[in-house]
Amino acid sequence: MTTSAKYEQLLQDLRQDLRPQREWGEGRGLFLVIGHFVVGVASGAWLLSVFYAYPAGLALAYILAALGGAAHLAFLGHPGRFWRMATKVRSSWISRGFVGLSLFLLGGLLYLIPVFLPGTFWGPDSLLSKLGYVLAFAGTLALMGYMGFVYTASKAIPFWNSPLHPVLYIAYALRGGVAALLLTLWAVDGGPVPGAGLLLLWLGVTGAVVVMFALEIHGALTSGNAAARRSVHELLAGRVAVYFYVGTLAIGLVVPAWLILTGLGGPLSMGVLAMIGLASVVGDFFMKYSTIRAGIRLPVWTRLTPKR
Repeated sequence: MTTSAKYEQLLQDLRQDLRPQREWGEGRGLFLVIGHFVVGVASGAWLLSVFYAYPAGLALAYILAALGGAAHLAFLGHPGRFWRMATKVRSSWISRGFVGLSLFLLGGLLYLIPVFLPGTFWGPDSLLSKLGYVLAFAGTLALMGYMGFVYTASKAIPFWNSPLHPVLYIAYALRGGVAALLLTLWAVDGGPVPGAGLLLLWLGVTGAVVVMFALEIHGALTSGNAAARRSVHELLAGRVAVYFYVGTLAIGLVVPAWLILTGLGGPLSMGVLAMIGLASVVGDFFMKYSTIRAGIRLPVWTRLTPKR
């Protein structure tokens, strides 16, 4: 979009009482959505890979986290000033997420080097390796938790203010982690991780995600807030509905359900499990993308009216 077109769009938005947010999800803002999505998958994949002692999953999680960090930098207007994101840890969830990602990348590197380069530098039982494990684990927990709070803290967009939002993003991270491991198991021809167990975990987390999302939609519709109701309209019948129905529901839920139901006669092959994982990842991305794009701001006059 050209500068002139952006200016015209801004003027058009300002004429509306309920105007959509465009900073996150459009233009350069798409990098932020990608960054949050990829980092969430990375945190879930690392947690599960540690549980199963699965080196290939750990490596994939680390690569995804690095890519997520690069996407965050691409979102910034001045990437060279990224260090300023760490200066407001006490008040900013974005700062806390940056610190969590930094801990994860540093700790993950210390932990993975002896895993993939045995006999070089330091051993897997060394102090450095154990320190890396602790730092990476702390970073993982921070990455899983901070993303939902980033949106909940945006008070000007009521649709994101649900108390379920942080829990929902943790569930997304776990669902994404399961999907990443299913794809990794297929790509590296198996491993110590039980595919059937991962599938059961995916079903449980997916059920929790569906319930929590339905509660969020119900809460927005019954909140009495016009901006929240408009966000639901944008999601279900407005400008982002196609992403929600095709990306989130059709690809992210219907396709995996069909693959599971058609394979109930016997154990699913790793290829089918990988397809379920891929569809799940795509669905999760469009879920985040569509709910972020659906955000509608409170009217300016409402935010400026003093509380009594």
